[in-house]
Amino acid sequence: MTRAERLAALRKALGERILVLDGAMGTSLQNFELTAEDFGGEAYEGCNENLAVTRPDLIRDVHASYIQAGADIIETDTFGSMSLVMEEFDLAEQAESITETATRLAREVADAVTGRTDPIWVAGSMGPTTKAISVTGGVTFDALRQTYRGQARGLTRGGADYLLIETCQDTRNIKAAVLGCRDAAADLNTELPLAVSGTIEPMGTMLAGQAVDALVTSLEHVDLLYLGLNCATGPAFMADHIRALAGLARTFVACVPNAGLPDEDGNYLETPAMMAAALGRFLDNGWLNLMGGCCGTTPAHIRAMVDAGGGRPPRAKASYARTFISGIENLELDEDNRPVLVGERTNIIGSRRFKNLIRAGQYEEAAEIARRQIKG
Repeated sequence: MTRAERLAALRKALGERILVLDGAMGTSLQNFELTAEDFGGEAYEGCNENLAVTRPDLIRDVHASYIQAGADIIETDTFGSMSLVMEEFDLAEQAESITETATRLAREVADAVTGRTDPIWVAGSMGPTTKAISVTGGVTFDALRQTYRGQARGLTRGGADYLLIETCQDTRNIKAAVLGCRDAAADLNTELPLAVSGTIEPMGTMLAGQAVDALVTSLEHVDLLYLGLNCATGPAFMADHIRALAGLARTFVACVPNAGLPDEDGNYLETPAMMAAALGRFLDNGWLNLMGGCCGTTPAHIRAMVDAGGGRPPRAKASYARTFISGIENLELDEDNRPVLVGERTNIIGSRRFKNLIRAGQYEEAAEIARRQIKG
């Protein structure tokens, strides 16, 4: 089956049944009790992405275990395979090649499956890197765009069906990733669908401060395959956010939670039955098209999700004529909140003082101008 045929089948399946992504790669790898030698030496210990080169047998086994559990989609072992992250292991120059190698492993395992009506799809995993423009700093938008560009090329060459920008904590990082993926598509003359999965922390927003409704509005202009939430918490804490996402997103919707919140020893305690029951309630409400597992989940969790999703109808995409704008918060423009007052002091034309502060990099002082205007 060609990539185009697989993608047509994927879009069709998303509208017809609940699809299940795989579970945690890292959790499975921990069960192998790996040594420095497995990673290629002490300098690379802990670099799971390099295992695609040094221990491809293990990566194949992990992919196969999730397929055997019933997963429809497997993610590549490339969560941190972009150059910005791999430079911590002195592997930045090999990052794109490692990404391609890892993707080929997933593709080979997926293509070896027989006896199914639909293929096994491969999602090209693209993590948030170790830098967030709005949270950690230490990186520029252009640098992020370039690091994602290289990773997207490796994923595309390796045979991924779509690119999954996941565990997102900062919407500015997401937009850099989207542009990097578009750059890669131009480089290779091959454009893959994009999916985005944000991470809502226990305090109710992404680390950079956006709530899920603002995230939806911020990405409304991007033609996404699906928009979802993953990581951070177990499914119970995701309920309000998934409800809001399902009500607003004009894309398909995914939920890929951790196996609960980790305890003081880092253990994830939600059992497969507990997760399947919680996600089952989301399915009962018609909120999901896809589900899967993040940190702490195993093939047993995925098997339980497959059983929970069997025969249940998928969510219908939201359809409405409403107007939203967003920054950190989301705002609907409608008859009930008019007139809407638009602040004009925080642009370089509306205020000379603001312009000079921005030029000088005095962002906190510039933000104070906005705060005063809001109070006014």
